[in-house]
Amino acid sequence: MDAFAASRAESVTDDASLEREFHERLGECATLAFRVALGVLRDCAEAEDVAQESLLRAYRNFHHLRDRGTFRSWLVRIAWRTAIDHRRAQRRRQRHEESAARDGLRQIISAAQNAEELAASCEFERRLNEEVDTLPEKLRIVMIMVAIEGYDTREVAGLLRLPEATVKSRLRLARKRLAERLR
Repeated sequence: MDAFAASRAESVTDDASLEREFHERLGECATLAFRVALGVLRDCAEAEDVAQESLLRAYRNFHHLRDRGTFRSWLVRIAWRTAIDHRRAQRRRQRHEESAARDGLRQIISAAQNAEELAASCEFERRLNEEVDTLPEKLRIVMIMVAIEGYDTREVAGLLRLPEATVKSRLRLARKRLAERLR
């Protein structure tokens, strides 16, 4: 038990000296974390928060720092990375909020569509289907596979055993004829 108690007492002494050394080193560069964070974020309140977080991270990990002479640059890296992480999180939050606002606006707009618009949309879809049906088979098949089923022209060429250029020209011709008929 004496060996354990001696080991524990030595550990407590090491912790106290480590903490004392951290505070001495921190005293030499007291405002460094804040200045780095302010340089990245350009906002005093956010820079203060990031500086506090950086100092806390430095305190928690000081025992891992092998070369105590590099404390200043180590603290700068911690503050810089923390500030960059903070800015990225802000941007993610902002994008999320903007996306939520856009989704809300879309819901309002879609709810505001009246029965006439919906009927006109259905009528156009019906007419489009009729016009696609009137296309010659070689144009109709290419149009359906590319525009409706979502195959790319290379896949359609492989499936129909045609040159890709032929598929592209048939697709262009089918679209042109549909556009003329739907005007």
